[in-house]
Amino acid sequence: MSDGKNGNLYCRLETAAAGAVLHLTGHWRLANLPALDAELSHLALEPRQPLTVDGSALQSLDSASANRLLTHLAGLGFDLDQLSLAGFGPREMGLLRLIAQRHVACTPPPLARRGLRHRVGGQVFRLGRATVSTLAFLGQTAQAFAQLLAQPRLLRRRELTVQLEMVGLRALPIIVLMNGLIGVVFAYLLGIQVQKFGANIFVVDGVGLAITRELAPLITAVLLAGRSGAAFTAHLGAMKVNQEIDAIAVMGLSPWQVLVLPRILALTLMLPLLTAVAGVAGILGAALVADWHLGVTPTTFFDRLQERLPLATALFGLSKTPVFALAIALIACHNGFAVERDARSVGLATTATVVHSIVAVILIDAAFAMAYPEIK
Repeated sequence: MSDGKNGNLYCRLETAAAGAVLHLTGHWRLANLPALDAELSHLALEPRQPLTVDGSALQSLDSASANRLLTHLAGLGFDLDQLSLAGFGPREMGLLRLIAQRHVACTPPPLARRGLRHRVGGQVFRLGRATVSTLAFLGQTAQAFAQLLAQPRLLRRRELTVQLEMVGLRALPIIVLMNGLIGVVFAYLLGIQVQKFGANIFVVDGVGLAITRELAPLITAVLLAGRSGAAFTAHLGAMKVNQEIDAIAVMGLSPWQVLVLPRILALTLMLPLLTAVAGVAGILGAALVADWHLGVTPTTFFDRLQERLPLATALFGLSKTPVFALAIALIACHNGFAVERDARSVGLATTATVVHSIVAVILIDAAFAMAYPEIK
């Protein structure tokens, strides 16, 4: 390819038994990079043979063109440290040597294949580090709670009130809606089965036991894990990124007293109340389906419910909720405090909070079910 100004070729390749010689000619400058790329791509270079780059006919060379030449040669597999340079002036020789050194320094080393032992060891190390971090957080939380019991004036009443509103009052509409729909769906599906045997009234027994013992506590806890738990982690993580937690500590205040305990107390207080409301919403939804679809009037429904649903069963369902709330709050606050100082870590921690909280809630519910298998 010819230079548009003087008609000279930019590069010419000569091959011999002793090796190949790449002659550079003309002006190797930034404005000519497209033409240089085209000529370099058509050169039949073999990386296995010795190569000498001759610049005796070169008229000018800038850093962009030198970098493009060495990048092309490195991409073909040539070792830039062993490249032979001839005919260059002191300035061009120094420029090529400098760029070649930078290429070698910036080339990442090949990733070593890690064996099974290394992978298992890495996982064990990460698990151990996470365990130590969790135990340290639990210890700090227990210490802060003991201080609060000894000195009740340490309670941040305003922060607790704000969290009670956020966790409880603002979550009430979604809790009522979702549990009401769960009651509707459960009663409809159960009604389809009992209708086959003409035992429509038994839908009251199934709905009452299922909603009060399992569905209302579980659904409410999962909703709060996705709503309040994620909000706790995102808020605390953003505060850590902005160094607001460090500012609280610098002012002589305990971040656990200011940030952690109000959230734990708010969630622990509100989840049983929300579960009670959720149980009522679910039973009302089931009563509507029983009236419309099964011919069980509301009077008959609630009379049967009062007869067949023991108070102990409803209280058993409520008794699980403080444990759910404690697990969700501890996971959310711990993940918020464990955030690194970047926005990406906040998103990862928030996602981890939702997943870990839901898994913890289900595991706790399974433990309660195995510990108390009888339905009273």
